[in-house]
Amino acid sequence: MKLIFGIVLLVMAIFLIAAVLMQSGKDKRLSGTIAGGAETFFGKSKASKMEKTISNITTVVSIIFAILVVVMYVIIA
Repeated sequence: MKLIFGIVLLVMAIFLIAAVLMQSGKDKRLSGTIAGGAETFFGKSKASKMEKTISNITTVVSIIFAILVVVMYVIIA
């Protein structure tokens, strides 16, 4: 059981790191140059829709990650 939770937490942590790095910041100075490629490739509406989807998925996964960390702590302790 601990091994399964450990593997799930590791996969979720890697996903969260990748998802946060894929998101553009609210400040469009430096990050706008990186994320600008998505706007030109997908178009502005698809890029903003993709950003919103990634943001929502990141929020859900981070909440589940926090709950699993607490559950893992209770199981070990």
